[in-house]
Amino acid sequence: MPLVEYKNLTIVRRKGDIPNLPFLQIKEKILGKSYDLTIVFCTPKESQERNSEYRDKNYPTNILSFPLSKNEGEIYIPLSIVRKDAKNFDMSYQKFLHLLVIHGVLHLKGLAHGSTMEKLEDKYLDLFYCGT
Repeated sequence: MPLVEYKNLTIVRRKGDIPNLPFLQIKEKILGKSYDLTIVFCTPKESQERNSEYRDKNYPTNILSFPLSKNEGEIYIPLSIVRKDAKNFDMSYQKFLHLLVIHGVLHLKGLAHGSTMEKLEDKYLDLFYCGT
């Protein structure tokens, strides 16, 4: 199972390559350098199981964020769902994946869905996404 470890950031991919994103920079900019974050690129089945167990919703979703403590959290992302959902948002796969990582990190920071979160998503997407 591919694994990338930085200080205070662990990225796990169940199979295949880990996507090329500025994970560490996003984490440090939004959550700080001392925050311990694990990002798991999981299967849709694992997403569905976690969504069912923790949110009582029996379907897979494109991202789940779990704060474990004030300075530690986990994010689960099934890449096959991200690929499908990107089209629904009229975005490239890479851009949508950037947005989802930012979205998940903002949830770990304590933000809820709404205009404040959307403005911050746009700000950080402009900062970290350089593609089209």
